[in-house]
Amino acid sequence: MRRVAVIGGHGKTGRAVCDALAARGIEARPLGRNDWQDLASAVAGCEAAYVIAPNLHPDEPSYVTSALAALTEAGAGRVVYHSVASPYVPAMPHHVGKAVSEDLVRRSGLDWTILQPGAYLQNFDLTGPLDLPYSPDVPFGFLDLADLGRAAAAVLTEDGHSGATYELATRVATGRELAAEAGVPVQQVGDPGTHPWLSAMFAYYDEHGLPVGTRVLEALLGRRGVIIGR
Repeated sequence: MRRVAVIGGHGKTGRAVCDALAARGIEARPLGRNDWQDLASAVAGCEAAYVIAPNLHPDEPSYVTSALAALTEAGAGRVVYHSVASPYVPAMPHHVGKAVSEDLVRRSGLDWTILQPGAYLQNFDLTGPLDLPYSPDVPFGFLDLADLGRAAAAVLTEDGHSGATYELATRVATGRELAAEAGVPVQQVGDPGTHPWLSAMFAYYDEHGLPVGTRVLEALLGRRGVIIGR
């Protein structure tokens, strides 16, 4: 059976990728912090790897450098890197960390693809009132986690994706539109101040949102007619 390593595979993103690989009959090997001491051995026997850094990692380029070195040592010739939509935005430091990491992936000598997902739909709890620390009226390209998994599985296992960078969104909408569809109220609240990088992100979102188109995902998944919110 073909094997694919999912580095950072125990979080919600990694689980979505592993599930989608399993649906294609591919053995997914989720790897986490316990595997980091000897990552090259952990990925041995895998033909490819999906690389996910922990959320708000303080030094994502260092994390990605270590992952790439392990993949090279293990002879896994293919890597797909989990980046973010609009990675080079100087106002958002954690996005810039992903932009630098993208450059490392491109110069790694491995066969690479980069995915740039929009904000996850699953980040919103729409079972009650929606409180947002930014404007509910700015546009977002939202991505369903299951679609992220399907797209990742496609580029990991199909030909024709080497050297490609794909922005991914399932639909375009505002927070207000999502709340209206769920039948719940929405309001803008103050920044909780839990992390300076999150505060910077909320300030950026308040002005610009995070627009991402949907056609790339449609093409990757071979479907049309994704619901567009606006």
